[in-house]
Amino acid sequence: MIRPGPLNLITDVDGIAVGNAEDAAARTGTTIVLPDRSCAAGVDVRGGGPGTRETDLLAPTCRVDRIDAVVLSGGSAFGLAAADGVALWLAARGRGYPTRGGPVPIVPGAILFDLANGGDKNWGAEPPYRRLGQRAADAAGRQFALGNAGAGLGAGAGRLKGGIGSASIVTDEGDQIGALVAVNSFGAVTMPGSPCFWAWFLEQAGEAGGPRAPQVNLPIDLEPECKIPLNAPAMIGEAASNTTIAVVATNVSLDKADATRVAIMAQDGLARAIRPVHTPFDGDTVFCLSTGRRNLNGAAGLLRIGALAADCLARAVMRAVWAADTLGAMPGYRSVHGGTKN
Repeated sequence: MIRPGPLNLITDVDGIAVGNAEDAAARTGTTIVLPDRSCAAGVDVRGGGPGTRETDLLAPTCRVDRIDAVVLSGGSAFGLAAADGVALWLAARGRGYPTRGGPVPIVPGAILFDLANGGDKNWGAEPPYRRLGQRAADAAGRQFALGNAGAGLGAGAGRLKGGIGSASIVTDEGDQIGALVAVNSFGAVTMPGSPCFWAWFLEQAGEAGGPRAPQVNLPIDLEPECKIPLNAPAMIGEAASNTTIAVVATNVSLDKADATRVAIMAQDGLARAIRPVHTPFDGDTVFCLSTGRRNLNGAAGLLRIGALAADCLARAVMRAVWAADTLGAMPGYRSVHGGTKN
């Protein structure tokens, strides 16, 4: 039997903490996934416009086989500096890859584009992201906010407000799988002209407002819920302003190659929850972390972890949008379709 964990958050995975930090005036923020010790990790990048840090290092052929944290941030390229703040925070606590010059924290990360959401981005010579990274690390714990929080504060999902979402699965055998996502997609999370989430059939225990079954014979039409009209080439610059970035984690012991395979499989969760996805205008990136508390049950165990991670990630996307509140020109799901936030 499988079921959501007690918190229904990625922090149901033993050894994982999450912290959010925001700059409300700038309508941006940062989220950190912080394992209690260095752990194996992998990554899969599928969007056409990614912004990432240290993803090449996660290739199975590269030497460093453990990482210290993962950072998701708003701010486009400016947001990559959030990982600098986290690296400084970790180094001050003696964490990192051992070198003759002292520990060097390994902090991969990915960013999303939220520069055009109406917030005050006149930050001059010092964008806020290094500071946000340190604040997010200070805030890391088992409980954290969803919706308009962290890297999801200024995010949009198609024509709705995006945000931070999370979900988990635990099995009777003790396997734990969790997902965290910052949804800022070009594509839609709901079916055309409908309140029904694309991934509605995966919802657990009313975590996204209760399942809303789809109509039959939906039109094969992407445009009504996407960020901009697909036949508007003059708006192409605005279209290239997206990206869904995520972390999945498990307590099952994986090496870098296994973690990379789980990240690849987890991308299917985005495909179940967002349409279209992995577009030329998104930088969709999924990391996978393994805290290594339980042994892997061979290839069959790896298959199961990857499949459950994909389902978790699809549910996390729904929870992100369900929890998000209207911000500026981006309407929240509940303000459009109704429902009460738990």
